Amino acid sequence: MKAYGVSDIGKERAVNQDYIFYSVTPVGQLPNLFVVADGMGGHKAGDVASRYAVNTFVEYIKNQTDSNPIRLIDEGIARANHTVLDEATTSVDYAGMGTTFVVAVIYKNCAYIANVGDSRLYLINDEIKQITRDHSLVEEMVSLGELDRKKARSYEKKNVITRAVGVSKRVIPDIFEIEFEPGDKFLLCTDGLCNMIDDQRIKQIVCNSAHVEEAVDQLVEEANGNGGKDNVSAVLVQTEYRQEELPKAGF
Repeated sequence: MKAYGVSDIGKERAVNQDYIFYSVTPVGQLPNLFVVADGMGGHKAGDVASRYAVNTFVEYIKNQTDSNPIRLIDEGIARANHTVLDEATTSVDYAGMGTTFVVAVIYKNCAYIANVGDSRLYLINDEIKQITRDHSLVEEMVSLGELDRKKARSYEKKNVITRAVGVSKRVIPDIFEIEFEPGDKFLLCTDGLCNMIDDQRIKQIVCNSAHVEEAVDQLVEEANGNGGKDNVSAVLVQTEYRQEELPKAGF
């Protein structure tokens, strides 16, 4: 397994409010761990929210003896939520801050995934599939048939999220358990990437790149080239091929 991640300030923001973590080696009892968060709030608050949430989550995982990934993810997000909520009371600058959160753990042929907010996880092979579901006003409108999916990409209230870590005493993540095939890729990203590049172009870049580093760097470069209106963060995970399936220009 290989992984690589980048968090970039983008072209229009003064502060990078995104925060990422990735490890292909064990973190606590988990065999690996991948996290992307996109903070929200004032000039400083979003930066603090995402950093506190990710670091609290990772430290919680490191110190547990439990090995159940779903339980660990759920409890870790709850701990992160309480930490951000508590930190928001320490300064008027932090009041109301929060963050999106998407996390994945990969074990054998299963991926355990959770999200809060509109940061995403995609499964990429011959196709691209968004596994997570955005917790956003736009997504709710699309689901209710009030807004066309194509028009949703440019809807003026696209950035309004309906669920976040750190804004209420209880947060409920969506949790997924999916099977995948050897060689499949997972992309975790903030909306600063998927708002600037459509899904099919993301797939094309990922599938045509020889290495995870090349793919992520090109995704970030293209998102910025298309405007870079927000911070741009991505973590790409390449799962292991079966020995007989190793590509000639593979990882």
